[in-house]
Amino acid sequence: SFSNNYIDFDSLEVKLANGETLHLTKTESLLLKLLIENKNSVVSREKILQTVWGYQVYPNTRTIDNFIANFRKHFERDSKNPVHFISIRGVGYKFKE
Repeated sequence: SFSNNYIDFDSLEVKLANGETLHLTKTESLLLKLLIENKNSVVSREKILQTVWGYQVYPNTRTIDNFIANFRKHFERDSKNPVHFISIRGVGYKFKE
């Protein structure tokens, strides 16, 4: 849990701070879990693509960015000024509690 958001990785459900319930896809769950397990550490785009999507060759893709944008939309108070899902330009992403 963080900022009154509660994630149940077993049921793939999220209870948002506003009381809304979301159902995660398997991919969303894997990405969210990877970032949370590595909180306060930068997770490279390559590690994300390999761990979540199983890529051995890393295409130039905006897929990760789209997932992060959705996380920000749901979990951040102000998606344009995120405090939990931080972009590290040219490297990857970091989750901060």
